[in-house]
Amino acid sequence: MKNLAVAFSGPSNSGKTTLIVKVAKILKKEYEVSIIKHDPSDKATFDKEGKDSWKFTQTGAEVVVMSHTRTTYFSQKQKTLHQTIEILGEFDFLLVEGLKTLSLPRISVFRNSLDESYFEVSDALAIDDSIDLDRYDIPKHLDILDLNNTKEIVEWIFKKAKRVRD
Repeated sequence: MKNLAVAFSGPSNSGKTTLIVKVAKILKKEYEVSIIKHDPSDKATFDKEGKDSWKFTQTGAEVVVMSHTRTTYFSQKQKTLHQTIEILGEFDFLLVEGLKTLSLPRISVFRNSLDESYFEVSDALAIDDSIDLDRYDIPKHLDILDLNNTKEIVEWIFKKAKRVRD
């Protein structure tokens, strides 16, 4: 297993999730892929109110729901990236949405305008034709990627992804 990770950041509705889905579909053809999504507002829910697994998670306990096709782990404890990686098990590529403070190679995704506050935590910008780069002072260390060219973005990931486990 490669155990390589890369992160994606950007403002709401910039296309992060869409890009991650496209990248994951390409990588899944040949590799094991895991995805971590940051939920900064703590608003994600994982079951319908009143169902057994919902009732179990409401107790505050660690809950695992198992079936013949999947295992779902509901944790009530905050985890570090490395603790989460251990839970995930084996993977070739880990795609992380958000978590700007993690020290991972990072693609920031933008449409219509750039938020320069992302520059210092990014290694690449994935943009479309709606961005006029002449309006910005882009740091030299940032690679510019075509948001609509998933193949180019996957190639960047192969070159820049960071090993997160030996």
